[in-house]
Amino acid sequence: MRLIHTADWHLGRRLKGVDRTPEIAAALEQLLHHAKSLEVDAVLIAGDIFDVPNPTAAAERVAYEFFCGLEKANIPAVAIAGNHDSAYRIDSIANLLSLAGVRALGKPRRGDEGGATILNTANGKLCVGAMPFASERRLLDAATLWKNDDGEYQRIYREIVSYLLQDLSQFFREDSLNILMAHLTIDGARLAYSEAPYYTRSTYALAADILPATAQYIALGHIHAYQSIPNPIPTYYPGSLIQLDFGEAQQEKGFCLVTVEPGKLAEVEFHPLICQRPLKVIRCQGENLEDTLAEHQYYSGFLKVIVELESPRLGLADEVRQICPQTLQIEAVYPESFTRIQRPVTSDTDPFDPVEEFYHFYQERLERNPSDLVVEAFETLYKTMKEKNISKTSSH
Repeated sequence: MRLIHTADWHLGRRLKGVDRTPEIAAALEQLLHHAKSLEVDAVLIAGDIFDVPNPTAAAERVAYEFFCGLEKANIPAVAIAGNHDSAYRIDSIANLLSLAGVRALGKPRRGDEGGATILNTANGKLCVGAMPFASERRLLDAATLWKNDDGEYQRIYREIVSYLLQDLSQFFREDSLNILMAHLTIDGARLAYSEAPYYTRSTYALAADILPATAQYIALGHIHAYQSIPNPIPTYYPGSLIQLDFGEAQQEKGFCLVTVEPGKLAEVEFHPLICQRPLKVIRCQGENLEDTLAEHQYYSGFLKVIVELESPRLGLADEVRQICPQTLQIEAVYPESFTRIQRPVTSDTDPFDPVEEFYHFYQERLERNPSDLVVEAFETLYKTMKEKNISKTSSH
């Protein structure tokens, strides 16, 4: 049996004001072509179909056209919600998607409540234990969050996730090919740093030993860099479908082709897709700016230009875009900060950002993005409360 494992489409994604949906649509067209030419038995979509909980009509149309294309080719699919998707939205259209041969799950659930899906394919029976993204705020009740310290409710959260994964594996059978699919972070996974930071650390960074040992393949979503996770069971992230931001510049993108036989562990091949508008980062010095940019004048993708300067340069953005109009981001670097900016990104350089965490909390709860006024009001309130806490601490 052959399967395609894909994830993290992020339909509706915008980069510096540019809608990336047409590029994602082009990648999905290639993916559909591969699904047909490789004669796969099913397609597994491991979450983050959309970039926001309330996607645009254009983003939805691209997803549904892909699903209809699979249905016409008689290829079933199983799709789960990621942290960017609306679990309620996915569940609400699950019955409609089933008409296109797609088994869609929004909220995590036990196997006997729909978490375990059985597909009868031309090459045998396929069992997929599907685990959508599990929000700690929805998985744990208010009493648990309020009455326990951080370490305790993290332990409780992980125990529940482990229980759900093990419950799904109870539906694996000897007469079926058994796959576990989940949208989560395995601790130690190599980040692309285009993921939402809050959902890749602390409570959400889970040990690989919570993954059931009875699956033949574990299909993960959430981390945007293609990789294999050290685990006795073949465990993979296929990565995002396109280069979503400049942290992923020049990374190869694609999907996992999974070949699995009864009683054997899966074999996995990475198949690249052609990037319609690939991302590239250019570093240059102020004195040779024009010469460096001229080399990239006809680059077909989008550029980020980092310019080393001794002092601020008036009209730098206009100067860059006059030569390379496809430049989306321009960063000026000065001597005193150059070393700091060039240092490789690690988790230590990714401090807690209260505004960013509020943004994701608001998005998750209300399933829409907060307005600028709401964000500003939160930032003002946070600063006020922080100053009061500092004042109280000082007085004691």
